[in-house]
Amino acid sequence: MDAPYALPETAAPGVVRVLARNPSPFTFTGTQTFLVGDDALVVIDPGPDDADHVEAIVMAAGGRPIAAIACTHTHRDHSPAAALLKAATGAPIVGCAALSLAAAGPRADAAFDGDYAPDRVLGDGDAIALGGGAELVAVATPGHTSNHLCFAYGDILFTGDHVMGWSTTVVVPPDGDMGAYMASLEKLRARDDRLFLPAHGPAVTKPAQYLRGLIGHRMQRARQILRLVGEGVAEVPGIVAAAYPGLDPRLVPAAGGSVSAHLVDLERRGLVQCVDERWTTL
Repeated sequence: MDAPYALPETAAPGVVRVLARNPSPFTFTGTQTFLVGDDALVVIDPGPDDADHVEAIVMAAGGRPIAAIACTHTHRDHSPAAALLKAATGAPIVGCAALSLAAAGPRADAAFDGDYAPDRVLGDGDAIALGGGAELVAVATPGHTSNHLCFAYGDILFTGDHVMGWSTTVVVPPDGDMGAYMASLEKLRARDDRLFLPAHGPAVTKPAQYLRGLIGHRMQRARQILRLVGEGVAEVPGIVAAAYPGLDPRLVPAAGGSVSAHLVDLERRGLVQCVDERWTTL
């Protein structure tokens, strides 16, 4: 399922994958960096601040020029190596907008990259030319973060953290937005991509079916949380304990973030309210 660290593997025609050595409960086996194109290349999600990984990316290019470095979002497992790769190759950093938020406490996932500095920010539908008529097209998918982009290359979609091949996506307020995340899933559902290549985990070979499952799971979780609040479970820790029995303690903060994101979305929809950090149904 996963190539050895630092060694290039063909993920699809015109796509090479290099796996970063940063495994964790939130990155699975590590961040997957993709080199896209036949002649001039675009590097998608160069990964963490790791000189060895950057060297592996350059080696995987095999002497082909790197025309651009594209980041799906600015968590530290995705964008910090962009500056190192730019210094090594001269390639511009093109992709998501800069975003860095301080955390008041322990994060449920990777912190933001405060040093990320794009040379060009892509909006929805903006493209990077790859030569020979090929291009990489940005698809705005806010939800996991407000600046998240996917990238389309023909019928292949690089989904970053919006759709992962091994786990559901972490959505944590205030920047993570469950309503936006669900709308972005529906946006992808309206597309006709043949293959999803996420930044973490295996390829998704049946995108439409996979998206239906993700959307159904989130809708079921929202109904469960609404039911628990209606039964008097009024605070996030209690909802987490009831909704995620036996959860790995390392994942409790992420579950709390997801519950909070659902509650904020339910509040916007007029189904719950929060008074003194206690939730009740309306």
